[in-house]
Amino acid sequence: MFPIKDLNRSLTTPHVNRMLILANVVVFVVVLLSQWNMIDPRFAADIEEKFALKPYYIVRGERLYTLFTSMFLHAGLFHLFGNMLYLYIFGDNVEDAFGHFSYLVFYMVCGVAASLTYISLTNPQLYGIPVVGASGAISGVLGAYLILYPKAKILTLIFYGLPIIIPIPAVIFLGIWFLMQWFLGMYDIFFFEGASGVAYWAHVGGFIAGMILALTVGLQRKKAREARYSL
Repeated sequence: MFPIKDLNRSLTTPHVNRMLILANVVVFVVVLLSQWNMIDPRFAADIEEKFALKPYYIVRGERLYTLFTSMFLHAGLFHLFGNMLYLYIFGDNVEDAFGHFSYLVFYMVCGVAASLTYISLTNPQLYGIPVVGASGAISGVLGAYLILYPKAKILTLIFYGLPIIIPIPAVIFLGIWFLMQWFLGMYDIFFFEGASGVAYWAHVGGFIAGMILALTVGLQRKKAREARYSL
């Protein structure tokens, strides 16, 4: 399943969501230019060394800032595109429900929760491997969307003989997505000892964190904002 867009109009302009997308793209372009020797080629290596998350340091209480900086680094173009597509589709409505500043805090908290989940469940022998990507934080956005807008329709590209686009309720689309992350995470542990190269448990942890925050904070804020805009 490949999401195209959601049929769920936002009541406000998603300034923070757009800013997050822009920040991720800008960082990726700068790193890419460095790798192509268009700017100092040492720059890309320095960024990964200083700002990617390595569990080895986190469990020692060092470089804790990488819990945040690693959210803005990506391993390649497809990695960036997939993450930004999901953030673009689902993030505006979650920002609409939480409010701009609260959404930024929510996003960062989900990203940290995702990273800590990954660290707690990963093989200690892999603690030295850098972890990058916004997918943990974006998983939190997906978890919140599931709680806040379960009936919203997601236009989805599927392959049933021929490719077709159909609307799928968010609760089904995101429910399937979460179960896939869970099962792939279990498969990764049992067959690859966590060395598949994908932080599935960060996705699971971020998603659950997003659901919890939506249940405890997001639903109340959503109702208040909808009441305000209905006046």
